[in-house]
Amino acid sequence: MKRYDVIVIGGGPAGLFSAGVAARQGASVLLLEKNPRCGAKILITGKGRCNVTHSENDPRKFAEHFGRNGRALLTALYTFGVEDVVAFFEERDVPLKIERGGRIFPEFGEARDVQRALESFVRDAGVEVRTSCEVKNLLIDDGLVKAVETRVGNFATGNVVLATGGLSYPETGCTGDGYAWAKSCDHQLVTPEPALVSVKLRENWTADASHFNLKNVRITLRADGKKVDERFGEAFFTHSGIGGPIILDMSSHIRDALKQGEVRLFLDFKPAVASDLFDKRLQRELAEHSNRAFGNSLGKLLPRDMIPVFVRLVGIDPKKKCHSVTRVERQRLLKLFKELELEVTGCEGFRRAIITSGGISLKDIDMRSMRSKRIANLFFAGEIIDLDGPTGGFNLQECWSTGYLAGINAARRQEG
Repeated sequence: MKRYDVIVIGGGPAGLFSAGVAARQGASVLLLEKNPRCGAKILITGKGRCNVTHSENDPRKFAEHFGRNGRALLTALYTFGVEDVVAFFEERDVPLKIERGGRIFPEFGEARDVQRALESFVRDAGVEVRTSCEVKNLLIDDGLVKAVETRVGNFATGNVVLATGGLSYPETGCTGDGYAWAKSCDHQLVTPEPALVSVKLRENWTADASHFNLKNVRITLRADGKKVDERFGEAFFTHSGIGGPIILDMSSHIRDALKQGEVRLFLDFKPAVASDLFDKRLQRELAEHSNRAFGNSLGKLLPRDMIPVFVRLVGIDPKKKCHSVTRVERQRLLKLFKELELEVTGCEGFRRAIITSGGISLKDIDMRSMRSKRIANLFFAGEIIDLDGPTGGFNLQECWSTGYLAGINAARRQEG
C-alpha cells in the first residue's frame, strides 16, 4: 500500500489549493477527486466567469460578512488574504479586475482560466492527482487516519485534508460524503441547508417578466408583518419566483422566516425617489400622454417587457385614455412602483443553491490550523466547514484561505 504524507480528498477550489500548498512545502501529496476532472464547480461560479474574491482586503471587515461565525476565519485571512489571491492568479497569467460591488473577476478570461491555473499549480508543485477515484471511507486506528479507502484500493497517509464541499449543485460531485466520514469519527454537524438561492413566489406572472434585470431596486423582507431585512441592488424575476444578488444574500433570512410564518417581499422599483415625488412624476407622465391609451404610456418608466405585467396587475383598462385615469387608479399604480407585494412560498433546494449553509461545527475544528479537535491528523478546508458568506467572491476567498492554512499545517505535521 503506497503511502503519502498528505492525502487531500476533493478537487474543488479548497482541495486544489490545499494540495498545491502542501506539496510546495515538500510533502508527498495525493489528491483524490471522484469527477473526471478537478474544479467542476469552479466552472459554474459567477455565471461561468468565476469571481475569485472580493476587493475588501481588511480581514476583520471581510470576516464580518460571514456573520456570527466570521471571527473564526480571521487566522486564515491573515495568513492568506485577498491580496495574496490576486497575486497568485496574476502570477499565473490570469490578470484580475474589480467590477461592480467589489467583485473580482478574471480581466480577459473566464472560469476555465481559473481552473487551468489551479490545475497547473498542483501539477507544477508535484501533486499526484487521481480523478474518477471515489473515496469510500477513512480508515481510523488509535485516533488517527491511517489510510483512505477508495474503489481502486487503499492509500496510507500521515495526514488527510477533507475538502469535499457541501451539498449544493450535486451534479458537480457535492453529495455530502465528507459529512458522513466526519460524523463517523464524532464530529458535530450543523444541519446543512441550501444557501444563496432564488426564492419561489405565489405570483404566477413572474415568467412573463424574466427577460431583464431589475437594476438599482430595493427589496424589503417582512415576516408576519415585521421588517426583517432590506437590500439595495440587482434582482431578476424567474419562471417560478425571483432571484439575483439581492435575493441570494437575503435567502438565509427568508429561509429562517418561512419556518416561523408568512413571508412577503416588497419591491421598490424607484428607491431613489420618495413616494410623493414619484406620484407627481406619474401625474406628469399621464398629463403628457393625456390622449394616449394607458397601455402605451409607461415607456419612460418601465422596460418594455414589464409594461404588460404592470398594466395587468394595476387593473386599469390598457385602452383607457390617460386623462381618464382616476386618482384611485393612479395610487394603485404608485403602489406597484414603490411597494410591489410578493408572497414567498419557499426557497430553491440544493440543486440550485450556490453554497451550503451549515457543515462541520467550528467547535470541532482548531481554526488556527484547520485541524480537527477529534482526529489529530485530519484537517478541513472550504465549504464543508460551517462558514458561509454572501455573494461576490467571499465564499471562494474562504476556500483559498482555509485551503492554504490546511495545506500548510498538514504538510508540517508529518506522522511516522
